[in-house]
Amino acid sequence: MRRISRITVAGAATASLALALAACGGTSTSSGSSDSKGDKGLALAYDVGGKGDQSFNDAAFSGLEQAKKEFGYQTADIEPTEGETDADKEQRLASLAKQGYNPVIGVGYAYATAMKNAAEKYPDTTFGIVDDSQIQAKNVADLVFNEEEASYLAGVAAAKSTKTNTVGFVGGVDVPLIHKFEAGFEQGVTDTNPKVKVLSQYLTQTAEEGGFSSPDKGKTAAEGQIEKKADVVYAAAGLSGQGVIEAAAAHKIWAIGVDSDQYKQEALAKYKDSILTSATKDVAKAVYNLAKSVKDGKPATGIVKGDLKSGEVGLSVSNPKFADNAELQAAIKTAKEKIVSGEIKVKSS
Repeated sequence: MRRISRITVAGAATASLALALAACGGTSTSSGSSDSKGDKGLALAYDVGGKGDQSFNDAAFSGLEQAKKEFGYQTADIEPTEGETDADKEQRLASLAKQGYNPVIGVGYAYATAMKNAAEKYPDTTFGIVDDSQIQAKNVADLVFNEEEASYLAGVAAAKSTKTNTVGFVGGVDVPLIHKFEAGFEQGVTDTNPKVKVLSQYLTQTAEEGGFSSPDKGKTAAEGQIEKKADVVYAAAGLSGQGVIEAAAAHKIWAIGVDSDQYKQEALAKYKDSILTSATKDVAKAVYNLAKSVKDGKPATGIVKGDLKSGEVGLSVSNPKFADNAELQAAIKTAKEKIVSGEIKVKSS
């Protein structure tokens, strides 16, 4: 079950935030004091799955926590609601901007339409959107990543680890963003060992159907691939990936996590020995960096991209069985060097 963040009472400003956001159906946490200019600090509006997904949204929250600790200002993080519309999202973003939060970040491409409208209404507020590059505005930062590069390395790891020559990919929703994960993974597998078969499945066609928020769907999909002899399964499915990892642990095969280092996630601790690695993207760093740019008076805008070369995507090495496998690490190192140099061109679709 998703953890719902609580309202922390921190004076009249916080109380007014809670009242304003009630109309949006969200909940928030906020703490600390305003900065010297009287402005509040960073605010996050979560994507489907909310805080507690052990993945994408939790990574964004880590960035917020770092900014709050370093800058000592007030923050807010707001949960999505079931079946919400673009108008609901826009109202959430506008409420935060109106109350002085700066920057305001929408976690996920689903905020694109809402953010475009909110940014036009509040031109003095810096907005950020994670995983979308469509918004071309003077006060919007498009925080995007080369997920396909980290996924390529995950494919190398899978191809070197499989004993059945069959691996699986589970995508949360059938959208271009998740196609990048699948494309990179398949290419990494095939380049490493053309004999390895990749089984791919998407959980839903739209996010509203629960593709990013349904561990039961993830578990069922993984079990279907395991029945077909997959012994390494990579999930790019948000909270649904928890079900994939659970299935992998139950059948004693490898799972590859995504976005956050899922080996370290407390909610997944009982499954961690089955998590080979995670294809990470540093959403936390992107969130923190945008907050810092605003704090420094030089707001970042336009496309801000993280890739393998910058270190903002990659593979985690928390599992000793993965980190200590010299042959596997050598293969990954070689692949990484070739991607960074441009010798390997990773597909994004």
